[in-house]
Amino acid sequence: MEPRSEDTTADLIIVGSGAAGLSAAVRARALGLDVLVVEKSAQLGGTSAMSGGAIWIPNNSLMREAGAADSEETAMEYLDACVGDAGPAASHERKQAYVRQGPRTVEFLREQGLDFVYSDGYPDYYPELPGGSVRGRCFMARIFDRHRLGEWDDWLHNDSAFKMQILTKNAREIMDIPYVMTTAAGRHAAIAVAGRTMMSMARRQRNVSLGRALVAQLLYAAKRLGVRVRRDSPLRELVVENGRVVGVRIGADETVRARHGVLLAAGGFSRNAEMRRKYQPQPSSTEWTSVRVHDTGDAITAGMEVGAATALMDEATWSPTTILPDGTPSAPLWERVAPFSIIVDVQGERYCNEATSYMEIGQKMYERKAIPSWIVFDARHRNRYPFGTAMPRLTPREWLSSGYLKKSDTIPGLAEACGIDPGGLERSVARFNAMADAGVDKDFERGASEVDRAGGDRAHRPNPSLGALRKAPFYAIELYPGDAGTCGGLLTDEHARVLTEDGAPIEGLYAAGATSASVMGRVYPGGGSSLGPALVFGFIAADHVAAKARESGGVMRREGLGRAG
Repeated sequence: MEPRSEDTTADLIIVGSGAAGLSAAVRARALGLDVLVVEKSAQLGGTSAMSGGAIWIPNNSLMREAGAADSEETAMEYLDACVGDAGPAASHERKQAYVRQGPRTVEFLREQGLDFVYSDGYPDYYPELPGGSVRGRCFMARIFDRHRLGEWDDWLHNDSAFKMQILTKNAREIMDIPYVMTTAAGRHAAIAVAGRTMMSMARRQRNVSLGRALVAQLLYAAKRLGVRVRRDSPLRELVVENGRVVGVRIGADETVRARHGVLLAAGGFSRNAEMRRKYQPQPSSTEWTSVRVHDTGDAITAGMEVGAATALMDEATWSPTTILPDGTPSAPLWERVAPFSIIVDVQGERYCNEATSYMEIGQKMYERKAIPSWIVFDARHRNRYPFGTAMPRLTPREWLSSGYLKKSDTIPGLAEACGIDPGGLERSVARFNAMADAGVDKDFERGASEVDRAGGDRAHRPNPSLGALRKAPFYAIELYPGDAGTCGGLLTDEHARVLTEDGAPIEGLYAAGATSASVMGRVYPGGGSSLGPALVFGFIAADHVAAKARESGGVMRREGLGRAG
């Protein structure tokens, strides 16, 4: 398609259409900037649309409305305790900008018509630390009918991290559903989700939830405000004149110029095997990631080519991952938090709290050189809880015939089937069983944190996350350090400006989302610690570009930029 004349220049060019890019687009357009979003693929939303959709932003208005106490000071106390000193990407200034601008971002998006639901009872991942929240700081986008997008409906990315296209309201509901066989909360959640989904189908609605609901609502706001979008337009390089980024080359060889700035928000490099080999711990594989195939580091590379510094390139939002018989990665969540399961290395030894943050477990896998590891569980686990898409007691035959799922009537037999040291696994199971009976994990404190207990089976006593592995048959599945995105990227300051190695901003260049090095450093403070910063630093970048444009007399307030009706 020949480029339209109006597409050759914009006030702000945004590369990428995930949460960071769309948040920036909506904010910048509402401030009067002419905005053009360029997207590599034919569909919009990037990895944000594939995600679970959780958003972690402290001191947000949804918390206040629910009576959940929080403050800027408390949130900073938690981030300081949790993230600590992780280098310039997680500087005090950037963390403070995130905490201060987060509530403004949420309020602005709500004013633009985005509808969110607080995930009350979904704790921070380290709630016992100073400033941690047991009720949680997480929220999600409300279920959204894609019909409202009109002709943009077909542009929304259709992939999802969840194979079953169910309509889930919030993260607390996601935590309860696995316990449909054992708890009233689980049954209530399952009935609510099933009823919601069937009602949507009966009404012929095209409802989406989770990450796609967030992207759909952002797209709806962007469309209403008049944000322009170019699909099938991969970034080739940045255009620099007199030390300032003034545009991008996209597609075959088309130049689009930016009057006031370029924001890189095109994801990380999870699908770039060469970059993974160069920067990340080994072994690693593009086959282990749950991120979109287009996540190949194009924007990071483009930034580096014009002198941008990088940080945290060896880090990722790791998640212990199984590889299904068809090659699809699947990341166990409740499966490792629920009772009657442990994770072991090839020696049969436990080496972590199985219920802790997925990112931390991935780090432990690399520290231990426990690749692959195994999640081991017994018949009670298989009979009571889902495993991935397999409902309790209904194990796909292909899982066993393909060797994906190992099964044995004895622990030594299971170890031999897996190539695990039988004596080591027997000793680990025996020790774990004794601790589970007492309800106290003396080795790794599983179940000691409120987040472990909140994600466990509340019908199980004395500890919702600890259950002995005694009932045959026993099962095991291999685990690899998969990821939900890379954490390393272009180094940015508190204004989302891209910096050089000497700390100077590159004029006209901004980055947010997974294209920028994470403000969370090497820790995942709570569910949604990727989408939260993506939204906030996209908002911050738009504010900074608009302020610069006003200084130069370049912003014209346009008609029709009010709140959605």
